[in-house]
Formats: sequence, C-alpha cells, structure tokens
Amino acid sequence: MPIVEITSLEYPDVEVFSSLTEAQLRNRLNPEQGIFIAESPKVIRVALDAGYEPTALLCERKHIEGDAADLIARAGNIPVYTGERDLLAQLTGYTLTRGVLCAMRRPAMRKVDEICNEAKRIAVIHGVVDTTNIGAIFRSAAALDMDAVLLTPDSCDPLNRRSVRVSMGAVFLVPWTWISEPLTQLRELGFRTAALALTDHSISLDHPSLKAEKRLALIMGTEGDGLPRHAIEGADYVVRIPMAHGVDSLNVAAASAVAFWELRPCP
Repeated sequence: MPIVEITSLEYPDVEVFSSLTEAQLRNRLNPEQGIFIAESPKVIRVALDAGYEPTALLCERKHIEGDAADLIARAGNIPVYTGERDLLAQLTGYTLTRGVLCAMRRPAMRKVDEICNEAKRIAVIHGVVDTTNIGAIFRSAAALDMDAVLLTPDSCDPLNRRSVRVSMGAVFLVPWTWISEPLTQLRELGFRTAALALTDHSISLDHPSLKAEKRLALIMGTEGDGLPRHAIEGADYVVRIPMAHGVDSLNVAAASAVAFWELRPCP
C-alpha cells in the first residue's frame, strides 16, 4: 500500500478527511457511494472484523510502525496518508484520537423485516439527534443483547464520526436500519411496543407483563421533548423507570441501558 506524506493543508485527495461535511460523506443522493470515518485503532479493528471496506487511512507518522501497523497490513492496497500531529490536526479540524482515522464505505441499508426476522428485543431510536447519545445507546444495545436497533429518519446517523467513536465500534456489531413508521411496521412483524415516557398511565419498567413479552420493541425519544404524542398513544405499553429523590427522568442513553438490562429476553 502507498504511504503518502502530507506536507501542506492543500494536499490533494484528502478531502474525505478534511473538507467534506457529514452530509457529503453520507451522500444522501447516492448512498451506495457514501463514506464514513472510523476513529482510533480499536474502533477501526472492530469495523474491519465486521467486514467493512476501508478506502483510505490517515495516521500520524509514528503510528505507521506502531498502533496502525496491523491496520495497514489488513487494509490492502489503499492509500495511507501520514504527517506530523499538528499538521493533521489542522487538516481535520480536531486532534486525532490515538492518531488514526480510516475512511470506509457505507454498507447497503438492510430492510426492517430482514433484521427483525428472528429478533426478540429491539431498540427504536425516535428522533434522537445528539451524536454522543446515539453512540452510547448502541454501546448499551450491543453489551445488553439487543437484537437490532431501528432509527426514525429524524434521528442522528449512527455512522457519524462521533457516534462511531462513542459507541467504541458497537455500531458495527448490532444490526440496524431506518424505519419510517415504527408502530405500524413493528406491529405487522408481530412485536409489542413499549414507549419510555412519563405519563399518568405509565407502568413500571419491572412490570411482569413486559418481561413476559416474546417480542418487544423499546421506543425512546429525543433528549428534550421525549417521544411525540402519537408514539406514546399508539404504543402497547407506556413505561417509566422507578426513580428516587424526586428525580423524574434520566438521560436517554442512561435510560436505554437500564431498560435494555431489565427487559432482556428470558433465557
């Protein structure tokens, strides 16, 4: 693979790491041509292990024979751009985490019924736009055995660079896709739905009927306003986490971890 030394901020062919926005990387008009950025050797290894295809590497010179050596060997005949730490930070606009970035091809999106076919527990992310929360939810979903994650189109992209990093690569481990009408589509697939929301009619997360459901989709909403009314009113259950000391709610990422653990499938 060619090792290319970057000596200035105007170096050609590195736009994917510098000037392209997340929307341009995603390439909404032609998703099959889209790219995302994985950051740090550990996360990149998880992506490679999961079968994601690299297109280019960017790393500090000291990492070529260090933390990035095995990645370079595995990545095949793709360009490896390198340079001094300060120059790369100016190029990308941020200091590289562990000194390595990898541009990778976006996979083709799978259909909802395909990834839900044999699933028992699904997380539905409804309008969550904070990249850190998206990454944290995916990390909990992977660790606590969710079978899939579905996101409404108004949610943040899981392959956003920060989401990928915060998830520690969990976005590559849990099947996921977009869903436009979660209540209708999941009901047609045989799921019962549980909306996490504070209402006068919410049942406790440890209610026996929830654990007994064979196929359950947990729906969580945006950080500020929570779930929209139609999502709450249309769900089979409305669920709240029991709280102490007058605290009425948790951050959506923390709440998801509690819910995933409590409602994991019975053995």
